[in-house]
Amino acid sequence: MRVYAIPLRTRFRGITVREGVLIEGPAGWGEFCPFPEYDDRESAAWWATAVEAAEVGWPSPVRASVPVNCIVPAVGPERAYEIAAASGCATAKVKVADHPDSAAEDLARVEAVRAAVPTVRVDANAAWDVDTAVARIRALDRAAQGLEYVEQPCRTVAELAAVRRRVNVRIAADESIRRAADPLRVAVAGAADVAVLKCAPLGGVRRALEVAEACGLPCVVSSALETSVGLAAEVALAAALPSLDFACGLATLALLDGDVTSTPLTPVDGRIAVPGRSPLPDVERQAPQARAAWWRERVGRVSGR
Repeated sequence: MRVYAIPLRTRFRGITVREGVLIEGPAGWGEFCPFPEYDDRESAAWWATAVEAAEVGWPSPVRASVPVNCIVPAVGPERAYEIAAASGCATAKVKVADHPDSAAEDLARVEAVRAAVPTVRVDANAAWDVDTAVARIRALDRAAQGLEYVEQPCRTVAELAAVRRRVNVRIAADESIRRAADPLRVAVAGAADVAVLKCAPLGGVRRALEVAEACGLPCVVSSALETSVGLAAEVALAAALPSLDFACGLATLALLDGDVTSTPLTPVDGRIAVPGRSPLPDVERQAPQARAAWWRERVGRVSGR
């Protein structure tokens, strides 16, 4: 078991350092990295994902590479343009609604990104109410010259459905699926056009494939801000989906100031090659002693060890 800590290049999800645990088993390495605010019940699915990678491995892929979008955090327009233009990706996912008064900043960021790439999607992380979402989506759609979709504009499935009825932009469900009491039963088909899946919080690649089938929607696979070890599982999920109509949110290593491996899963010409197993963690990114102890205690609680 190895506990890592890697600084982020830009503050993301309210954190500046990404931490987690790498475990080794007969099938390779797995990663356990639920965010600190997740309780032990939610974190159990992340542990199941790590165990699947380390002890079982993943289903056979149906494609050799996966198209990806770049991710643009809540930065100024000049930096947003630079990130998108340098990514090599044709699609960018832009973070919006970073704070309550972000409307003007969001528009400037989206306009800048659209000048760099042809396809723009945005992610609001459930920050808006229905009326705010409708107004912001219409404005952002104009700024992007047509948004590909808006990810999780509101918190609940009912709110997503209400927004979807009032805008002419696809709605994607993320938190509504992965944080549902039963992701296999959440009724998102009438509330969204796209399902965003992350195998880490869903309990592994096989479990996520079941959720994809139950959703009955086109799927996008997105990273949970893992290192290349955990990211390999997300790529394996995208590679195993029967169809893949959208670029996936898996080019997230650019947000980290380094990695745990000398063979990172970085995109080339907007695609990530599908690995057979997780990369070998051969770069030392050890967490401070106090944080390592915190993570080992967390693993003990969640895994029952």
